[in-house]
Amino acid sequence: MTSIIFHIDVNSAYLSWTAVEQLKHGAEVDLRQIPAIIGGDQKSRHGIVLAKSLSAKKYGIHTGEPVVNAFRKCPNLVMEPPDHNMYREKSAQMMEYLRTFTTEIEQVSVDECYMDFTQIAERYASPVEGALEIKNGIREKFGFTVNIGISSNKLLAKMASDFEKPDKIHTLFPEEISVKMWPLPIGELFMAGGSSVEIMKKLEIRTIGDLAQTDLNLIKLHLKSHGKMLWEFANGIDHSSVQSEQSKAKGIGNSTTMSQDAVSYEEVQPVFRRLAKSVGRRLRKAGQKANMVSMEIKYHDFQSMSHQCQLQKPTNEEQILYETACQLFEEVWSGEPVRLLGIRTSKLTAESEPEQLSIFDIEIPKEPDEKHKKLNAAMEEIRKRFGENAVKKASVMKPPEWKDYSK
Repeated sequence: MTSIIFHIDVNSAYLSWTAVEQLKHGAEVDLRQIPAIIGGDQKSRHGIVLAKSLSAKKYGIHTGEPVVNAFRKCPNLVMEPPDHNMYREKSAQMMEYLRTFTTEIEQVSVDECYMDFTQIAERYASPVEGALEIKNGIREKFGFTVNIGISSNKLLAKMASDFEKPDKIHTLFPEEISVKMWPLPIGELFMAGGSSVEIMKKLEIRTIGDLAQTDLNLIKLHLKSHGKMLWEFANGIDHSSVQSEQSKAKGIGNSTTMSQDAVSYEEVQPVFRRLAKSVGRRLRKAGQKANMVSMEIKYHDFQSMSHQCQLQKPTNEEQILYETACQLFEEVWSGEPVRLLGIRTSKLTAESEPEQLSIFDIEIPKEPDEKHKKLNAAMEEIRKRFGENAVKKASVMKPPEWKDYSK
């Protein structure tokens, strides 16, 4: 059976949700109908455009640019502050509604999710008919609109949902790639960041089709593993599956939004170390070991991605989690500024369960020997009795200029 995957994306979510809330309380003007943005204090981290109306877009205003620039382009621009509590409420309402269709839903951000429509497709004349019911139901029930992309995998569904907006449904099945996706500028390919795009333009790769038809070895030479991923995306290749909430609940993880974007590998290392420490501690407390480690990145432009690997043997040791996350990061980092990092473990087993060794393609750090296991256990006991900072490894001591990126 061919998979049917939906990508559901709220149109200009922050602005739409703000507009709906204002209209509910008697506002006479719909922010979606005028040049308007959601932004914040220009002196704070949120002094950027978080969402914009179509009218604001016509002035050349784009998400992620400084608010002050937006006002230069459109002096009569209306700006409203973000309300993240309200966004979470609107998001939760939409997700609750979507789960009345199927629980096979993977929420990837506050305003977008993937839905595995495969098992319920037979209820409808076509996937488009099912998407229409969902899209129109959201508009009628909640007052805002979504785009829905439909395909046989997550990547193509995501690309399809980014076609013409708002309140639209688009398909992008493999047989449609050459007509619908290949003519698009290379910058519109999912996960093609600014620095990668510039490198590809120097190679005279200007469209997604150009990349798809370029020799993979040439791309890997210039962009390494990230280039391989982009080349696969350009050819519509994506083997990831929809990870429902039920699946996620079986794992243990942690993530952090940094106080300022990280722009180098050296800056992300201490963040991963703290995340690995937290996740490892939680695994040990739960009496669990992980067979799978996932690393999550959210870039400065709010695009997210994750990369995972199977471990050679289950573990709850923070050093292995740390080194694995760093290795996964190096494999896929596009070089773009990073806003959020995360580590998640899954395929958990009890600590007491016998271990079965396997051989996988990726080389994973070795499990600590018995001596180091005893040392780690002793350090853990000291921290429990005398506090988190009672004992530290010299290798993780903060230098004077070290900046704490976690909240």
